[in-house]
Amino acid sequence: MPSPTKSSWSSAVLFENIRQDCLAAALEFVGTTFFLLLGLGGIQAAAGEAGANASDLEHVLYISTCMGLSLLVSAWLFFRVTGGLFNPNISLALLLVGVMKPVRFVLFCIAQLVGAIAASALLIALTPGPLAVGTFLQKEINSAQAVFIEMFITTALVLSVLMLAAEKHSVTPFAPVGIGLTLFACHLWAVFYTGAAMNTARAFGPAVVTGFGYRQHWVYWVGPFLGSLLGSAFYALLKYMNYLELNPAQASTKPEDSPAPPVSSTTDVQEKDTNGAAGGAPVPDGSRKLGSHANANGVADRRSV
Repeated sequence: MPSPTKSSWSSAVLFENIRQDCLAAALEFVGTTFFLLLGLGGIQAAAGEAGANASDLEHVLYISTCMGLSLLVSAWLFFRVTGGLFNPNISLALLLVGVMKPVRFVLFCIAQLVGAIAASALLIALTPGPLAVGTFLQKEINSAQAVFIEMFITTALVLSVLMLAAEKHSVTPFAPVGIGLTLFACHLWAVFYTGAAMNTARAFGPAVVTGFGYRQHWVYWVGPFLGSLLGSAFYALLKYMNYLELNPAQASTKPEDSPAPPVSSTTDVQEKDTNGAAGGAPVPDGSRKLGSHANANGVADRRSV
């Protein structure tokens, strides 16, 4: 009698790779600490170096560049080790689309949150002055606006991970570049209004170290959470529509998938083939007419003889 199939939610199935999950989570902690130490360290430096002559535009560009490049470098280093997620909201999206298992998801979220705390604590120990990397809302932005801003930028980041890293294609090894540029672009918009967290761990770490002195911290849990849901839903819609058939061979590297030659070029080739069919190279029109006349005379002469 065949043994009954084990449920995917049974403890035997959930914990069958617990050793690998724990090792991956430990390394994800290291990667998250490394990423946020570089990124938040740049923000701390920007706050310390900002003088009377520094404009808001320069400040925003500096912070956006720090976070974008930090993610690009860190994700590329840890891409083949843990996936280089560093973000509970990315982990949630991967869980929803079936890439990540529940146990690894829980372990990764813990590792990412603790890594954010570790990075913030290291910044306090290594840099002078108070920690200036917390996320907060501008006075002109209300909580609802902030939630939707965080939702949309998190959606963009989730889609970049799903389409560049989770979907396998010829440029998947370069996914960290596109993901880092996405983070950079999102910061250019949102860092002035909400701090551009799009990562609950990024907002949680500094808040823990500084004592949660900001009452609207919940925005950075709700907004990115909704962004994970929206990004995953849109990705599922693309898969349901079988998006690869909408623009086939777009990711191909085969020369035969290139566009066909223009119509004029094809016509020229056909004309050359027609002209050169009798003797190889095409004969000028004048010579062709002269030859026909000579042949006609030759035939007439022979007949007269």
